[in-house]
Amino acid sequence: MKNKLNYIDLFAGAGGLSEGFKRAGFEPIAHVEMMEAACFTMRTRSTYYHLKENGFESKYHAYLRDDITRGELYRDIPKEILDAVIHAPIGKATNDAIFQQIDQNLNGIKEVDLIIGGPPCQAYSLVGRARSENNMKSDSRNFLYVQYAEYLQRYQPKMFVFENVIGLKSAGEGIYLKHMEKLFKKKGYSIELFTVNARDFGVLQNRRRVIIIGWKMDSIPNLPDLGNLKTDNKTQVGRLFDDLPELQAGEGVEKFRRYEKKADEYLYNCHIRNGIDIVTQHVARPHTDQDLEIYRIAVDKWKNKQERLNYNDLPSRLQTHKNRKSFFDRFKVVADDLEYSQTVVAHIAKDGHYYIHPDITQNRSLTVREAARLQSFPDDFYFEGASTRGQRTAAFTQIGNAVPPLMAYSIANLINELLCQRT
Repeated sequence: MKNKLNYIDLFAGAGGLSEGFKRAGFEPIAHVEMMEAACFTMRTRSTYYHLKENGFESKYHAYLRDDITRGELYRDIPKEILDAVIHAPIGKATNDAIFQQIDQNLNGIKEVDLIIGGPPCQAYSLVGRARSENNMKSDSRNFLYVQYAEYLQRYQPKMFVFENVIGLKSAGEGIYLKHMEKLFKKKGYSIELFTVNARDFGVLQNRRRVIIIGWKMDSIPNLPDLGNLKTDNKTQVGRLFDDLPELQAGEGVEKFRRYEKKADEYLYNCHIRNGIDIVTQHVARPHTDQDLEIYRIAVDKWKNKQERLNYNDLPSRLQTHKNRKSFFDRFKVVADDLEYSQTVVAHIAKDGHYYIHPDITQNRSLTVREAARLQSFPDDFYFEGASTRGQRTAAFTQIGNAVPPLMAYSIANLINELLCQRT
């Protein structure tokens, strides 16, 4: 049997990019991530794959039903699987320790096929720069690509995949991107940059991103234009939510709900529904009476007029924010009759105003599970908290920062073909 292609996952987050590569047949060597909650999420996901591959998936189902604890789930899982998730920030002070752990995980592997991942995007984000007094010029995250290059130098992968926000192209008037290309070339890699949108890969979300693919300069891969890869998708966003239990604000249970009805075919084709009748993390936030009134106005405006709510059009008694000159769309419905939603970002962890459920009878913001579906995460993907399970803020943050697995899966299949051509 041919060995699976392998990869090292840097700035891994909750593992959305890794999920796509794992699904495409790649095998992870290590995941490196600084957020503790995201590390627990990846350990739980690695545990799921180990149990599934060895015929013990029922133990994972018991965890989703809340029949066993996280500690009991991890019990008897080989240490090297859990240790492959490295909880550490990437940087000069920690790289040597991380290298040591990755080297142990290599365990006889002579070649690294791929490095994937992208540094935190706030320093390149257009929104982040707009809110920063100095355009984030002093933000140390601007230079995390330098650390990425250190891993390229040490492990010499055949290729790498670097994902980031669209603002990378204009940050510093393009100087960061120029320095990045120069540095990667110095390490022995040529690169090509693609501007993509997750919705073109079948994700029901408008999410524009930059994908940089790098390869060793002694080879020239036949790269198709990722920006021209299109998936024929006629599914509307509302189909993502139809089979989930209806909730009012403040309702729901963290573990073990059942589906309400048969799922749309899209949910099966895109690996969101996966054959088990267990729904987790479908809990609605509580909201104030004022927010609920605004939500009703926003939904009614969209349903009846196909118009978005402008904050300044609200009755004055509902306008409590001092900033009246920007962010007019701070309350926004996830329209169920469109083929894609607005971008899911980490701010969803702070409030749900930008992600209002389209069903006015439920009158609430999205749950963790609904947001995860917009990002194309499978329903058996559980987002952990730090020291305990089920911390909603941590889950929303992980989802908002993630790469949609469905998009990652398409890119992984392409990389798989390119690497197999070289062997």
